[in-house]
Amino acid sequence: MAEAKRRHVPVLSQDVVQYLAVRKGGTYLDCTLGFAGHASQIARLLGAEGHLIGFDRDPQALELAREKLAELAVELGAEMPRVTLVGEAFSKAAELVAPESLDGMLADFGVSSMQIDQAERGFSFMADGPLDMRQDTRQGVTAEQVVNEMDERDLANLIYEYGEERRSWRIARAIVRARPITTTGQLARVVAGSAPAMKGDRIHPATRTFQAIRIHVNRELAEIEALLRAAPKLLKPHGRLVVISFHSLEDRIAKDALRDDAAKGIWTVLTRKPAVATEAEMDENPRSRSAKLRAAERLGPEGAAAGKQAEFARLDGPRAGFGSSKHAAKAGRKKK
Repeated sequence: MAEAKRRHVPVLSQDVVQYLAVRKGGTYLDCTLGFAGHASQIARLLGAEGHLIGFDRDPQALELAREKLAELAVELGAEMPRVTLVGEAFSKAAELVAPESLDGMLADFGVSSMQIDQAERGFSFMADGPLDMRQDTRQGVTAEQVVNEMDERDLANLIYEYGEERRSWRIARAIVRARPITTTGQLARVVAGSAPAMKGDRIHPATRTFQAIRIHVNRELAEIEALLRAAPKLLKPHGRLVVISFHSLEDRIAKDALRDDAAKGIWTVLTRKPAVATEAEMDENPRSRSAKLRAAERLGPEGAAAGKQAEFARLDGPRAGFGSSKHAAKAGRKKK
């Protein structure tokens, strides 16, 4: 655990700071604390008058974040902002955060590197472990219950919908025949045996099935939808929302929600295309390869101002002092 903590690198960290436009003395919510990598960056910019709120439904992650922020408080001294940590799912933000109280919100969707790296959490087939996959280990059904108790038809539909796996029926049938399945390694072998890697596939044959079961166990897409509905109500006028997705289902929900609410005059979308990692960041942190960042600003009472489009263009251009994302660099070249 200590080694994982030492190696942790927050994904798209420079883009997060850029798009959040953190201001001193503001109030910011990190909906997915994890190792508090992004939260620490935000805290450094807030000053003593600022307020950092952090949510994480994983008790272990929350404790690690608490430790890291305590270390940061020693480093920053009088410049450390006020910190409030909440051990709940971020879908509860609408109930626990005051309306129009936030200057910015960040959500880094999906499973954390800590959860993936711990075999006993059951998120990965890279090391054999129990089939759990719960982000909040205090409640909910486990992956083992899903794999061993779900009807074959429902299991196939789940794998198809949440894993975008075309061979879902074949996989579901193999799982049912192999029951009981109790470990991640056993499940991975069953899936790979029924649906081997296809030519040109760069991922393990079980990847999509594991993704689908994890999403179901943690109700991840419903959580994201709830947060996106709540965000405009929690942000002050001109407050910023930044979300990072790691697969197409998450990104599609974020893109559609921001686009639809922008059409209603709720948001100005700040990312024409999602920000993605540079080659250098991908080399340093391979998990950033699939990350996509989208950002929006809540409109004030005056509605969409003429200057918004110019701001949109500037944010998508090269950023002085920041490692530009791929799409930002391309936008900069086009403008020359």
